[in-house]
Amino acid sequence: MRGESSNLKISYLLGIVAVSSIILGSAGVHASHNTGFGFNASDISGISGSVSLTGGGAFSLPDVIHSGGGFRCVETVDKGPFALSNHGETGCQAGEGVRWDATELLASTQFKCFAADTPHTATTGDQTLVMKSDFYKASNGVHESFSDVPMIVSGVDLRPDLDGNQNLWISGVGCGSAIVDFS
Repeated sequence: MRGESSNLKISYLLGIVAVSSIILGSAGVHASHNTGFGFNASDISGISGSVSLTGGGAFSLPDVIHSGGGFRCVETVDKGPFALSNHGETGCQAGEGVRWDATELLASTQFKCFAADTPHTATTGDQTLVMKSDFYKASNGVHESFSDVPMIVSGVDLRPDLDGNQNLWISGVGCGSAIVDFS
């Protein structure tokens, strides 16, 4: 009889643990979900030079991001975060650039598509991603050339008041049209 009582208590406790795990586990699943994205832009410009950028990854609000891709300075970029590299080189020269990776998910940022533009704000959500990223040139190897550069990737036009589709932005470079997919 004593053994049956102990087994019943153990079964009862295991049942409570199992139900609690299911409830807490499902609450955690609903509290945050990953949003995947991918993009390809051949011309981001408007402030300084021109950049082509590809990439993708996933993010989860409020602060998780795993992302990266390739980049190339099509025309020399020498403004904003690209004015001087971490290694003392002036700008990103035409033809330079290898890859980029995300360093931080941002809730929002202000951006300009061209130098004389008024600032606008973009906010991270299901169809827009605001982040900081490191950019690498081949000459710097595994050491980032430009650090914590703000950028935006969006499935919607960031500036519907301008001609074309402005759904990608890099600080110091400007805006551009990209093929973008969020899932």
